Amino acid sequence: MSPEVISMREPDEPTASERVLLSSGRYVLFGPFRIDQQRQEVTRNGSRLKLQGKVYQVLLTLLEKPGEVVTREELRMRLWPADTHVNYDANVNTTVNKLRQALGDSSDQPLYIETIPRKGYCLLVQPEVSDKSPHSPLAHSQPSADSAPESSRRAGGLVFSRSDIAIVLGVIGLILAGMLLGAGITRLWISHAVPVFPYPLATFFSHSSATALF
Repeated sequence: MSPEVISMREPDEPTASERVLLSSGRYVLFGPFRIDQQRQEVTRNGSRLKLQGKVYQVLLTLLEKPGEVVTREELRMRLWPADTHVNYDANVNTTVNKLRQALGDSSDQPLYIETIPRKGYCLLVQPEVSDKSPHSPLAHSQPSADSAPESSRRAGGLVFSRSDIAIVLGVIGLILAGMLLGAGITRLWISHAVPVFPYPLATFFSHSSATALF
């Protein structure tokens, strides 16, 4: 009778194939986030997030075991060596809270990181690992309508929108109206300032000369 083989693995322990192998690709994607493991850079919709070293390590630890409980002891071992003397519980809480703030997540209504009471934390999304950048070459070769004006400004050109043209035309119209109004006022002032003689100037001067002789 052959001896019975007993597996020593816990029933809920996942196999290696069920876990995410972050080393299988450079980029890790989940939700609107992208992680460049080579540059250790995390972006959200193209905007870079500033993550401290330990906060970044917590994120990687959770990404390696999506849907599973990552115990606080695992995080402690990942973040601090055995000979480090710190308040592990407080530091783990602080680090996870910083990660939640960076991701825009909440402990009350979690989208990405769920707190498992008295155990640890769980990543609620399934990440994807790829060795190719999610940005296709077509997106870089053909800039969008929003990026075209910005590219023109960087190249030194000037781009005017319809609202800008309307404002310029309005200003020009006001200037012209002001000039016409000023010319009319000036003409009216001159017409009132110059005295009106009842006789022609030649007659006036001849009469004045005759009066002087007598």
